[in-house]
Amino acid sequence: MKTVYAIPNCNTVKKALDWLKDHKVAYEFHDYKKKGITATQLTAWSKQVGWEALINKKGATWRQLPKEIQESITTQKAAIALMMEKTSIIRRPLIEADGKILILGFDETEYKKALK
Repeated sequence: MKTVYAIPNCNTVKKALDWLKDHKVAYEFHDYKKKGITATQLTAWSKQVGWEALINKKGATWRQLPKEIQESITTQKAAIALMMEKTSIIRRPLIEADGKILILGFDETEYKKALK
């Protein structure tokens, strides 16, 4: 079973969920706002794609951080602490199956390759 990690009110997530529904891809939804995320999970993902890829630096949550906090995120440990505190900063959606990240973000071409 695939798990989609995200927040429900994000436009990118809505596009991804619509795509999954239209292509009859079964999934469970993990809402960061309701369920949070563990350091263990973030560490495992960081090993797969790097902690830098997990942080959405284009989003409002990152842009609203004071510059000194942005500049302090230079290590995996600092990044994980930030992602646990502000789950909206995690790039989304993240789709995982059997402990492996299948896709991060939404790109229809990539979804066709990874999820068919």
